[in-house]
Amino acid sequence: MTKVLVVYASMTGNTEEMAESIVQGVKDAGVEVVSKEAFDAAPEELNDYDGIIIGAYTWGDGELPDEFLDFYEGMDGLDLSGKKAAVFGSGDTSYPIYCGAVDTIEQKLRELGAEIVTGSLKFEYDATEEEKEQGKAMGRTVAGLVAVAG
Repeated sequence: MTKVLVVYASMTGNTEEMAESIVQGVKDAGVEVVSKEAFDAAPEELNDYDGIIIGAYTWGDGELPDEFLDFYEGMDGLDLSGKKAAVFGSGDTSYPIYCGAVDTIEQKLRELGAEIVTGSLKFEYDATEEEKEQGKAMGRTVAGLVAVAG
């Protein structure tokens, strides 16, 4: 069975809300999906899924949030070749590096062999309805590609 995993870190609920939109998009495409906060997920779980969608808010000057660091560092050494992946996250345009955590995660996934199949989704604070629709589209895109590959 084709499966997609959505892992995210959210402090105020904004990134979690986008994760919910993405999960809905995966479900709309008829693909099984599991959603977990980063502190409830083990990096090795990424091996059990055909599609991986990871989200985090950006902290400070473009950094990963503290509650995401263990998951991120635990990804080292994984072989994600053949996995379809996408990244999303929230940020604040008043900082010099907007949504830097998104770029950091995307780079890590590429280094581990995952194929980034859609552009990253970056949004400021609360996602707009249009951005939530983009989240659903991201979920449908990843789900559609893993369904074809599976």
